[in-house]
Amino acid sequence: MTRLTATVTAHHGTGTSSPITAHDARRKPVTLQFSDNALLARLVGDRDRHLHHMEEALGVQLAHRGNRISIHGDPGRAALAHSALTTLYRKLERGGAIDTSEIDAAIRLSNLHETLRDASGTSSLPLTETDSLRLPLNDLPAIRTKRGAIEPRSPGQATYMEMLARDEMVFGVGPAGTGKTYLAVAQAVAMLQAGQVDRIVLSRPAVEAGERLGFLPGDMKDKIDPYLRPLYDALHDMMPGDQITRRMATGEIEVAPLAFMRGRTLAHAYVILDEAQNTTAAQMKMFLTRMGSGTRMVITGDLSQIDLPYGAISGLQDALDTLEGVQGISVNRFDARDVVRHRLVARIVEAYDERTALERGISRRRPRRENNGTSEQS
Repeated sequence: MTRLTATVTAHHGTGTSSPITAHDARRKPVTLQFSDNALLARLVGDRDRHLHHMEEALGVQLAHRGNRISIHGDPGRAALAHSALTTLYRKLERGGAIDTSEIDAAIRLSNLHETLRDASGTSSLPLTETDSLRLPLNDLPAIRTKRGAIEPRSPGQATYMEMLARDEMVFGVGPAGTGKTYLAVAQAVAMLQAGQVDRIVLSRPAVEAGERLGFLPGDMKDKIDPYLRPLYDALHDMMPGDQITRRMATGEIEVAPLAFMRGRTLAHAYVILDEAQNTTAAQMKMFLTRMGSGTRMVITGDLSQIDLPYGAISGLQDALDTLEGVQGISVNRFDARDVVRHRLVARIVEAYDERTALERGISRRRPRRENNGTSEQS
């Protein structure tokens, strides 16, 4: 394995690097030294674009000279940059590839890593030459499929993946782009290929997202396929297309709208209900009670994107209110920090969440116009 060392250098002096304590590091930049220049070139990117991306994300200054990268900035932010760069370099050593999305994932997980280190009372900046620069969070879960291992890209994903591997019924709730459905499908494929379940059943309600599409041509499959396309896309990321076609023909993989679930008992299956915020309370109860022997169920949805008619209660919200805390049922709540799409998606989610919180606060502070049937004096 290529040797990687970390030191802290002063802005003045002889120009040599010497290991010093984390306390002294508050006044001096951190320097990482790499011995494989080919990997280092891939780490920094063309014209240092990967470093520029990390600078923007963390608010630090990264300088690349020769086989070294120096980190200038707030000690906490420098620690995150140090951990993220180490993670990415180890990934390259293992034959992986990196891009801006991988950089963002490394930062998110390094943030969790440093938080855990601080909580345990250890130094948040491993700076001496004898320190082990191991990959942060080596024990994070991974879903292994025949197309390779799928690793978490945010703290929320790590928790969710642990639940998927452990629990029989899991609710994944949160904004778009957090990987709720993708990771559930990955776990389903892994368990099918390992022989732990006999089939996969993927379902979602056929509710239009604020539009009326009108008449759709074709047979039943043609009519429902547009609603189920995200599930097909996730499947094709996990398995070769010919294998998907073959397994769908034999019934090992079934993709169906929620309406087709009534009256069935699903045994020895991995069942995923996507877009569950668009179910009614009755539909959700019907779906959950399909669970048979040896079956796993995952229910995913985003309560901020309900497309039901005005005044209808979301079956997902009703289920969470009723079932959260019941033994054997796990709930993972994602937030904007877990968004693994473009960085702007997380900012968009945060902006909408802030506006919603503000509107709720104004609504609670607004004086009531009526009290016990009589009007208040204004």
